Amino acid sequence: TGTIFGFRKGRVSFCIQEDRRGPTLLLLEFAIPTYLLAKEMQYGLLRIALECDKDSTHDGSLFSVAVWTMYCNGRKVGFAIKRNVTENDRAVLKMMQSISVGAGVLPTVTKGDEGELMYMRATYERVVGSSDSES
Repeated sequence: TGTIFGFRKGRVSFCIQEDRRGPTLLLLEFAIPTYLLAKEMQYGLLRIALECDKDSTHDGSLFSVAVWTMYCNGRKVGFAIKRNVTENDRAVLKMMQSISVGAGVLPTVTKGDEGELMYMRATYERVVGSSDSES
């Protein structure tokens, strides 16, 4: 399960889990702000590609890579950085356990000026193409 979420005025987080109730396997923070990603999505298909340096996979697992180059619709938009799961992340993912796929806005408990908490969740199939290609 892949979940993209973030406050409208904040950065986007991308979480990969074995299933929607399972532990977080990978959590990345995208360089692109949430409102810009939403703006890109309104024009139709959005393709996000993450590319890592082959030498950065020390133990052979993509889940151990700390820095990724990020592309949106073929255009380089910066980097995605691996980060630890915070209590706020856990709270958001727990609130979303019953959501298998979809997109929307979640109610927030904080009164800050970060805006709405937007999300998009889907189930993906992992495909290993070769030793240096994985989707």
